[in-house]
Amino acid sequence: MSADASPQEVDVRRADAVVVGAGPAGSATAAHLARRGLDVVLLEKATFPRDKICGDGLTPRAVRALVKLGVDISAENGFHRNEGLKIYGGEARVDNDSELFMPWPDLTDFPNFGLTCARMDLDETLARHAAGLGAELVEGAAVKEPVLDESGRITGVVTKDGRRFLAPVVVAADGVSSRLGVAMGVQKLDKRPMGVAVRAYYKSPRGNDNFMESWLELWDGEPGKSNVLPGYGWIFPMGTDEDGNGIVNVGLGMLDSSEAFGKTDYKDLMRRWLAATPAEWGLTEENRLGPIRGAALPMGFNRKPAYAKGLLLVGDAGGMVSPFNGEGIDYALEAAEMAADAIAQAHARGMGAAAAERALEGYSSQLEGTFGGYFRLGHVFAWLIGKPTVMHLCIKYGLPRRRLMKLVHKLLANLTDRRGGNLDDHIINTLSRLAPKA
Repeated sequence: MSADASPQEVDVRRADAVVVGAGPAGSATAAHLARRGLDVVLLEKATFPRDKICGDGLTPRAVRALVKLGVDISAENGFHRNEGLKIYGGEARVDNDSELFMPWPDLTDFPNFGLTCARMDLDETLARHAAGLGAELVEGAAVKEPVLDESGRITGVVTKDGRRFLAPVVVAADGVSSRLGVAMGVQKLDKRPMGVAVRAYYKSPRGNDNFMESWLELWDGEPGKSNVLPGYGWIFPMGTDEDGNGIVNVGLGMLDSSEAFGKTDYKDLMRRWLAATPAEWGLTEENRLGPIRGAALPMGFNRKPAYAKGLLLVGDAGGMVSPFNGEGIDYALEAAEMAADAIAQAHARGMGAAAAERALEGYSSQLEGTFGGYFRLGHVFAWLIGKPTVMHLCIKYGLPRRRLMKLVHKLLANLTDRRGGNLDDHIINTLSRLAPKA
């Protein structure tokens, strides 16, 4: 349903841009817009602090985006630094002490460290950062419907309590379901990959470990005698709490390319996996902090177009999660800057003019040019590992080859130097450039 603008409305806020959703995508968009001198309103349906289901891991790609945004990424601000990824699977196992350590690559374009930060803290940090730069943050503002002009173009939104926020351009950063996007007729593309993830926090002496961990062997039955599922488990160190307890984020994710997708009890799978971990790690039911919770992962631009009729999609609302590894925060942060650039350019050209519309349309083009080929490669990857035989062969014969794994590590995390770089960088960049756009 749409709502027609009414001159009799008394509770109306007019701005240059309205951003719906104060997760990483929305807050980063609002922050970049405020930096560019625009009057921006950031609407969040909840009140901070509030939680979101996430692995809480931030690769160097996300770290770079946070630094560009001017966010304080210190330990005092809730961020825990890590050096790379430790992989288990095949011969790389706990019981034979042969884990595969993959440090973050040393590059020109990206830092050589990652971070973890609980979404309970990260989202509020980013929202307050946007407000500190000049954005107006409005909490408890649940959007009910868009405001449309006579041509069907969005010109604002109405909240459930009747407030109107009007602007010539609106950003939908309202998550995987994107009710605002759906209300504007932007539907999901069912042939794009989807994933599901579950996670919980645990007290553990491994909270201060300096490597994030990835477990590539998730079995749909008895280990070694059933199918390997297309996904991975993770253990991400989060540092220590105020009482000195180590905290880890533990979870698993799976792709819909498997026949087991939708037929698996993911919470039970996670419990069975953790029951096989060493007792000294403390990943027991007694040490679990809160429930195991799950969420969908919209991948590979699964809702398009990213811009139409005054509405820009950013983050999960536009399916901006990598099919390679389920990362979404980094792509949300980068898309936020692209969206802000497009809106600022359109504002400077005069909203409503043909030149301004071309600037807004450039947002979709830039997304495709930057991530389209890479996400298309991710589609192929997701399809391949959905076959149990392929997944098993990759683990058995791929993991022991350290040279190959260095390339795969860069590919999955999308970490390459665009200019110069080594052979791995050239291979990945060329594949992404030549692949059809997602």
